[in-house]
Amino acid sequence: MEIISLEGTEDTPKIMLDKENGIFEISGRSLPEDSAEFYQPILDWIAEYSKDPNPKTEFVFKLEYFNTASSKLILDVLSALEEIDNISVLWYYHEDDEDMEEAGEEFEELVEGIDFQFLTY
Repeated sequence: MEIISLEGTEDTPKIMLDKENGIFEISGRSLPEDSAEFYQPILDWIAEYSKDPNPKTEFVFKLEYFNTASSKLILDVLSALEEIDNISVLWYYHEDDEDMEEAGEEFEELVEGIDFQFLTY
């Protein structure tokens, strides 16, 4: 599978999807002008990956901020991950960022079959 590697900008998160090396990460700030367009290649990649996933998948979210439009797409990403066996989400948030912690907890309630781990940095 091709690797998706996008450097983060002020408005878009860093994306690293690398099946061979087992790296799956979305980090930074997410407020792209067109969230649906930005996240579509990621959703397509996950759909392809879910057909032949690694034995274990740890998907890292290390978001500092996301807007409402991105929130829906992040939920779409998590929903796509539900199709993968033996998946866990590592939800990182700044120690003093209760909003990001609560966002992760809300996402955890909305998806099934994904083990969430909450970690501070």
